[in-house]
Amino acid sequence: MAFSTEELATYESILDAYIERNRPPAEIRDKVDLSYRIERQSVVIFEIRPSMFRPGEKIEEAVAKTTYVRTTNHWRVFWQRADLKWYGYEPDPIVQELPEFLRLVEEDEYNCFYG
Repeated sequence: MAFSTEELATYESILDAYIERNRPPAEIRDKVDLSYRIERQSVVIFEIRPSMFRPGEKIEEAVAKTTYVRTTNHWRVFWQRADLKWYGYEPDPIVQELPEFLRLVEEDEYNCFYG
């Protein structure tokens, strides 16, 4: 089930603030930028870069993902490995609130999200 209108507005506000805090300087955003997408119960944070193989096109490179589990009222945290599959983030695969997930991504203590 997708987020309610109220939940969506709250999460978008939190995510917009995160993106503004972590975006690269305006003068290099044509080379690398940061954004997010909400897909049903999941949030994916990704970088936007020019394609090396298709000049003029942009590609999205996933940074981190979290999925809200309504039945247990928590967020599952994932990182993407080189095989492009999502894996549960250890040691904190579950957080209670979206800002906790964003804090994990910002700190990136184990270099899983930004490498």
